[in-house]
Amino acid sequence: MLAFPELVKFNCNMLYTGKGDGGTTKTLLGNERIPKNHNIIEALGSLDELNAWLGYCRNQAKKNNLLEEKNISQKILNVQENLFTIQGIVAGADLNFLKEKTTDIEIEIKNIEDCLEPINSFLISGESECGALFDFARTIARRAERRVISARQGTKITDEIISYLNRLSSFLYALARLASKLEERQEKAPSYK
Repeated sequence: MLAFPELVKFNCNMLYTGKGDGGTTKTLLGNERIPKNHNIIEALGSLDELNAWLGYCRNQAKKNNLLEEKNISQKILNVQENLFTIQGIVAGADLNFLKEKTTDIEIEIKNIEDCLEPINSFLISGESECGALFDFARTIARRAERRVISARQGTKITDEIISYLNRLSSFLYALARLASKLEERQEKAPSYK
């Protein structure tokens, strides 16, 4: 993983070795190579995918004046920074994840919730472009949460990391609803016909 440059030496002239890896890789957890479908690698891959998708969401939020007035792109960047810390911990780096980060995201959720009408049903995604992007990010966040829980045994993955990932999907759900509201798009509940 290239998520922590101060912990991993990387030669910028060598993006691959040409030797192959036999479907294995290493983490900071030890010298053993582990299969790329190991729970830890699955968790790292899901976190990486989420972080990359949030980069796209952040880019699109910057282009949306309504979201940029609410400083949404900076809030997403803060989440991306937190995800890099979580990736480092999952990979075995000696990093800490503070409870305050979960408290901060809970405050963000509450602030958005205060701007919205009460939500009394599931909503069909897609009424606004940014809303749909945040909904998609939410589904990736849920998968990343499940993968991190699966990788937890024998690692330094704390309850706080699990709580943060859980709140993150709620934050992304709130952002999706906020985007639709700011763009004056009426979201619809499923009919279950």
